[in-house]
Amino acid sequence: MAYSNNIFIMKMSLFILYPLIMLIILALPTLSTSSFNVLMGFGAKPNGLTDSTNAFLRAWEAACTSTHAALIYVPKGRYLLRPLAFKGPCKSPHITFRIDGTLVAPQDYRVLGGAENWLNFQRVSGVSIVGGALDAKGPALWACKANPTKSCPSGATSLSITYSKDIKITGLLSLNSQMFHIVINHCENVEMRAVRTIAHRDSPNTDGIHVQLSKNIAILNSAVGTGDDCVSIGPGTQNLWIERMACGPGHGISIGSLAKDMNEEGVQNVTVKQVVFTGTQNGIRIKSWAKPSKGFVESVHFSNIVMRNVQNPIIIDQNYCPSHVNCPDHASGIKIKDITYENIKGTSATTIATKFDCSPGNPCSGIRLEDVNLTFQNKPAQSLCANAKGISFGTVLPNSCLSN
Repeated sequence: MAYSNNIFIMKMSLFILYPLIMLIILALPTLSTSSFNVLMGFGAKPNGLTDSTNAFLRAWEAACTSTHAALIYVPKGRYLLRPLAFKGPCKSPHITFRIDGTLVAPQDYRVLGGAENWLNFQRVSGVSIVGGALDAKGPALWACKANPTKSCPSGATSLSITYSKDIKITGLLSLNSQMFHIVINHCENVEMRAVRTIAHRDSPNTDGIHVQLSKNIAILNSAVGTGDDCVSIGPGTQNLWIERMACGPGHGISIGSLAKDMNEEGVQNVTVKQVVFTGTQNGIRIKSWAKPSKGFVESVHFSNIVMRNVQNPIIIDQNYCPSHVNCPDHASGIKIKDITYENIKGTSATTIATKFDCSPGNPCSGIRLEDVNLTFQNKPAQSLCANAKGISFGTVLPNSCLSN
């Protein structure tokens, strides 16, 4: 009898609460997200021919001024866009850019080429970019630059995030950028996941992801193939985490180049792990000009890395001068210390697999090699050291040339 009474009470409670539960459920869409489709009400055209720049800007303005979380939806199709800036700060606490289509640059490379950036998010917070592709049509500008008789614009970064925080970029593909694919500058708390970049190995200055003057940045599960650094790490970068990346073609993952300026901020707390380099010019690199500077690099950890036919698998170059013309001849002022290389394996495309060419005025210190095994054409590779101090543990091949 007590069991029956309990069932009856439960049924009556549900009967009484049901209208209240339904009212809450019905109210949730209003409370949660405002949705803006670039086609509906804003006039974007998915044919890749009609300029949709103003439509995207109007959709951004509507989302930015919303007091709720907002969704900007870009359906399948190709959308022609000129350079544009998505500016904050916004009233909306969170804006999601859901891209199911491809954003394309104009055929005339000069339209983007004269701008610093193609798509630029400025002073925003709580923005997520999900999916989609960016096609910057870079080959026309690259061809111009390859012709010494032509005067060419510098080119634009495809996606730039500046002075922003709490940003997520997921599943984005960047194709054929004119210059850098993605730049993170003066930002905090940025996560990039499943990002891909594609450009020809000879494309000039097409860094995959460039980070500078930013902190708390994560790059995860990504694949970068391009004509310059897969990831370039500039001054003022703190707490950068790179994990599970495929790099190649490209110039590797590079800290620098540094010492361009005297009053340069340092780079610290960088972790690079579970990366495969394939056919790249460099693997893991730190580079600085031979110039005075107050900058530094410290607390960097490279681990669980595979090199496949990489020209310079491990390199510190404090006499960086890629043109080999009018190179500075000072001692680099960049202080490099506490750099760890752990479980680095694979093949070098050159005889010297490990090179530490450090500053005579500021020798590298605290370099740690642990379980390194790099070969050249199935034979032992070589190492080269100048002004480099550190220790080695476990099996280290080529043999360490570090001084204590």
